[in-house]
Amino acid sequence: MQVEVSVQDYFYESSQSEASSLELSQHNTTSSIAPETWQTWFTRWLEILQTELPLASTYELTLRLTDDAEIQTLNTQYRHQNKPTDVLAFAALEVDVPQTDEMRSLPLYLGDLVISVDTAQRQAQQQGHPLPTELAWLAAHGLLHLLGWDHPDEESLTRMLNQQAVLLRTISLAINTA
Repeated sequence: MQVEVSVQDYFYESSQSEASSLELSQHNTTSSIAPETWQTWFTRWLEILQTELPLASTYELTLRLTDDAEIQTLNTQYRHQNKPTDVLAFAALEVDVPQTDEMRSLPLYLGDLVISVDTAQRQAQQQGHPLPTELAWLAAHGLLHLLGWDHPDEESLTRMLNQQAVLLRTISLAINTA
């Protein structure tokens, strides 16, 4: 399975450049996850979730790691909730879209994930685990949303949280879901 992940990580890019050190210190955080690591994680997760994917030669998605201000703007614009949130998922797939053999040979774009590193940092501190674990947790949650998972009730939320825990274990991370 081929997976292409476009990572737009303001904080990682800033930490790699001395010219941006002032901006980085203002946020006092860095996601510290290299794009290659994200690529590996999403590839492993999609291999596990393969039965839920339409058949394609390659899968693509975009991950944007940002701050509370930007995610609040997106949350207001698309969900009409004027507050920051931890993760937003913008799915590109429609339910039961018929695919021709020619379409299956093209990359299948799953959608866009946007994660607030500011909110993730606060949640990681509250949960008592490292920021990369929280970011992975949120990315797994967002990926499930891209694939059509939702949690309108307690039972579906529990199923989704359990699947996220499975995904994290495959990349050697664990998180308490209680």
